[in-house]
Amino acid sequence: MRKASRLFEIIQILRLARRPVTAAEIAVQLEVTPRSIYRDIAELQAMRVPVEGGRGIGYILRPGFTLPPLMLTVEETEAIVLSLALLERTGDTGLRQAAKQVNRKIAAAVPPPLAATFSANALHAWGSVAPAPEAVDLAMVRRAIRDEQTLQLDYRDEFGRLTERTIRPIALIYYSQTANIVAWCDLRQAIRNFRADRVEHCDAGQQFFRGEGDGLRRLWMDGWQSNAKAGQV
Repeated sequence: MRKASRLFEIIQILRLARRPVTAAEIAVQLEVTPRSIYRDIAELQAMRVPVEGGRGIGYILRPGFTLPPLMLTVEETEAIVLSLALLERTGDTGLRQAAKQVNRKIAAAVPPPLAATFSANALHAWGSVAPAPEAVDLAMVRRAIRDEQTLQLDYRDEFGRLTERTIRPIALIYYSQTANIVAWCDLRQAIRNFRADRVEHCDAGQQFFRGEGDGLRRLWMDGWQSNAKAGQV
C-alpha cells in the first residue's frame, strides 16, 4: 500500500474507532509494521491532523474533528484525474469547465501527498477532441434531462431532411465525434437518438414529463437488451 493511501486508511480507522487504537492494531489491519504506523502518525500530526495519544496507550482523533468532504486513495485520485481528462475530449463546453473546477476543488481539499497528483500531468487522455455543437447547448440538454422538460428541435436527419421535433430527453451519450441525445420522440412515438451536430435549433419546451424519465430509460435499456439477444441468435 502506498504511503498516501495508508495515511488515509489510518485516519479512517481512527475516525470509526470508539476507543484508542494502538499502532500494533492499525499495523495488523494495514499489513505493515508498527514502526511504519508510528512514522505515519507523526506525519499526520505534522500535517495538523489532530491525532492524540502515544505508544502503548493508543491513538484517537480529537473530538469535533471534521474530515475533508472527500477521502480518497491514490488509485481513486488517479481515476478522478483521468476521468476529468476524458471530459476534455467531449464537445460539452459546460462539462469541460466544470471538470477544471472540480480539479481545483479536490486539489484544495485533499492533503498534499494527493494534491500533487492533480498537478503532476502524469495521466493523459489521448485522442481527438469532439467539437462543440453549434446549434444546441448541451448544458441545456443536461438540465432538461434532470428537470424532465421537453425540448423543441429543428433536426436534419442523415438524408438531409429537416423536421421539427418535440422530444423528452432521457440521456446523453458522448462519442469521440459528437454527442447523441437519447429521447422519446413525439413525432415517431418511440425512443430515438439525435446527433447533436445535426440539430439546427433547440429551445426548451413548455411541457414537463416529470416522473416519466426512469420509465423511459428502462424502455431504452430494454431495447438494448432485446437487440443484444437478437444478435446472439
